[in-house]
Amino acid sequence: GRAYVRDKVCLEYQTLGKEGFRTLTFIMNSRKFSNATFEEISHLVHEIVSLAESCCAEGADPSCYDAGSSALSDKSCSGNSPFPAHPGIAGCCAQEGLERKLCLAALQHPPQELPRYVQPSNEELCEAFKKDPKDFADRFLHEYASSYSQAPLPVLLGSTRSFLSMVSTCCISSKPTACFLKEKLERKTLSLLTLMSNRACSRYAAYGKDKVTLSHLTSLAQKVPSASFEDLFPVAQGAAEVLARCCDSGAEDCVQRELSEHTATACAALSARDPRIGGCCEGKNLVQSYFCLSALPPAPAPGLPGPREPTDAQLCGEDAPRHAERFLFELARRHTSVPDSFFSKLYDTSQQVRAECCSAKDPPACLESKRQKMREELPRFLDQASQLCGQYTKLTFLDFKKRLRESLVQTMPEASPELLEQLVEQRADFASSCCSPNSPPLYCASKVTPRTTPTLHRASGKPA
Repeated sequence: GRAYVRDKVCLEYQTLGKEGFRTLTFIMNSRKFSNATFEEISHLVHEIVSLAESCCAEGADPSCYDAGSSALSDKSCSGNSPFPAHPGIAGCCAQEGLERKLCLAALQHPPQELPRYVQPSNEELCEAFKKDPKDFADRFLHEYASSYSQAPLPVLLGSTRSFLSMVSTCCISSKPTACFLKEKLERKTLSLLTLMSNRACSRYAAYGKDKVTLSHLTSLAQKVPSASFEDLFPVAQGAAEVLARCCDSGAEDCVQRELSEHTATACAALSARDPRIGGCCEGKNLVQSYFCLSALPPAPAPGLPGPREPTDAQLCGEDAPRHAERFLFELARRHTSVPDSFFSKLYDTSQQVRAECCSAKDPPACLESKRQKMREELPRFLDQASQLCGQYTKLTFLDFKKRLRESLVQTMPEASPELLEQLVEQRADFASSCCSPNSPPLYCASKVTPRTTPTLHRASGKPA
């Protein structure tokens, strides 16, 4: 209710001071409204800080905060509101009083799956900083926090504070180049932690705990195909547990501490399995080891016979999810170039099949019809994904596009040059965004369907 919100805001304001509170408000609202303009965020931050400054002061009228926040919600609902736009605002504004304020406070944009922040050169940083230090800091906070909005708040706060300290120190240094080199080396672990936690927590937010466990499992299976399900499933489960505990945690060291412990466990379990993993685990910095492990390319697929399909009893039993995970694990170690988005789609399909067939009048007949369809479509689905991402990994980008064009000319000899070029660009875009181990989950899932992959054209000859 009202008192709780006021007490929480005023405690933050009094603990952090006006500038610290303003920085926190800039970061939090840039995270929430990751598609908003700098001007929209600036307007919102100004209003929130002014409200706290007026109503959290000693001796302020107890009704000050409630009245001020009501005026703020009324301004949000006005036709010419300067605050971030959101499709849910109209629904919130149809409500009144506290319900309207709570509804507006809960709004947020979907995160940017492909971070847009690009760090300028040292010279450009110093030029902007010297021109207007406050405006430089505000614009950096907005761009960085909106680009890495899924990184836990304590990580973002630490990373932005460290960056701004580096700029303010080095831009007045007599030897700025040497200063930047030293400072960037010192903040390397924090930079990696921000990047990796944003990726990992974005995947957790998109997938949920069960599906993110599968994502880690299939990725590990592709990197260490000689390892068994029993070797890898606890490691994948441990990674998901870290994200469940830390992505929304306010504890300052949660991600670094938990990720380091998880990495140490993974290294102990898997180093002997593959010299590449042993190489990643050699250093003492476990955050850098985690980054190294996550960036490892898949290993060559071993020559294994086809995996055994789950039985009807396994698919519809209490342990059905585990049997589905085991089957997808077996597919991943046999098709090490298939990207995460394909296994994500297969996981969704397996859940749909269980929901449809296990409660049907005749589950065995329903499951058998699905199996027949899978046996027809799955090999093509996996082989074409393997071919696309396998070529993307092995070839330079220009050679990859050339190979794509040659393949399309053979399979679509009657297609126009315009259509061929459109298809080449589509598939090259998919490969560059989605074949890497850390691909954006929602974007890539939207490009994949079980019946046709981005590497195919539909029967009509139109681009998929």
